[in-house]
Amino acid sequence: MPAPECPQPSGSPAFTTMEALRAACTTLPPPDGGARQAIATRDATLTKPPGSLGRLEALVAWLGAWQGRPDPVLDHVRVVIFAGNHGVVSQGVSPWPASVTAQMVENFAAGGAAINQIARIAGASLHVVPMAGLAPTADFTVAPAMDDDTFLAAVSAGHAAVGMDIDLLCLGEMGIGNTTAAAALAAGLFGGAGQDWAGRGTGLDAAGVAHKARVIDAALARHAHAGHDPLAVARCLGGLELAAILGAVLAARHRRIPVLLDGFVCTAAAAPLACLHPSGLAHTTLAHRSAEAGHAALARALNLPPLLDLDLRLGEATGAALAVPLLRAAVACHSGMATFAQAGVSDRT
Repeated sequence: MPAPECPQPSGSPAFTTMEALRAACTTLPPPDGGARQAIATRDATLTKPPGSLGRLEALVAWLGAWQGRPDPVLDHVRVVIFAGNHGVVSQGVSPWPASVTAQMVENFAAGGAAINQIARIAGASLHVVPMAGLAPTADFTVAPAMDDDTFLAAVSAGHAAVGMDIDLLCLGEMGIGNTTAAAALAAGLFGGAGQDWAGRGTGLDAAGVAHKARVIDAALARHAHAGHDPLAVARCLGGLELAAILGAVLAARHRRIPVLLDGFVCTAAAAPLACLHPSGLAHTTLAHRSAEAGHAALARALNLPPLLDLDLRLGEATGAALAVPLLRAAVACHSGMATFAQAGVSDRT
């Protein structure tokens, strides 16, 4: 497939103050109830028992309500991968060196990664956004991962990567050490210790996972002052690509674009929006449940039942892209099935 585009932020940043970002996170548009009702009305006439297509029916209603269309479409599906590096890698939380992040970005550009193949099968365009030239965040065991300006710039970059001509947005990430950031962020938002959220990541053994948990505990103790402020927690314990995902999810909500979230890192990155608004992630669907240890607990905390469970733990939006054909099938059934009247089939009495 062609090399993925690497869109760069242009113009003024979307957010220059934490107050402006907080306002955008707490003032969110609702779905289109009229489109949802029109979809339900048509669904009731199709040649099948009511509810017999299960979650496929709910997915069509979800897509249509956020697209604002009684006839949802998937003509323009975009996969966006944000890549970033983490200072906490210096603590030995990954068996891979930080240089692999840049090497994988090159692999995406060359078409050699798993996501290149899956995006092609899904009929989706692929966009890769390296964050801050892949300069690492601070080691969050000794300092906040990002200061305010760096965090806002990263959120703004994610916001800018979401265009208007998108029917469905699939989000993913690449960053050595980012499962440590995701676990720390999940613990900071929902409680628990490092051992409750730390997993194998890119291949740690049991001793490595235990060490990773201790590093997360050190970070939680260092940044306990962030308290119950989700944005402060994301700034102190997250990463550049996680902040960008938050910005992209926020932009999609204000532009009424439905979103497929990928695995543990992507879900953790979006979680602050759910903590800031009771329906903050209503425009998202969790594509799959990762094999990473903390993802099932995080999905339950956010009330995001996954569409797929394939023991994936690769990241790079692979699970999100895999779910696209499922959504295409749901839309095809809704739009292409005959009604009872058209097919001459007797309706139930």
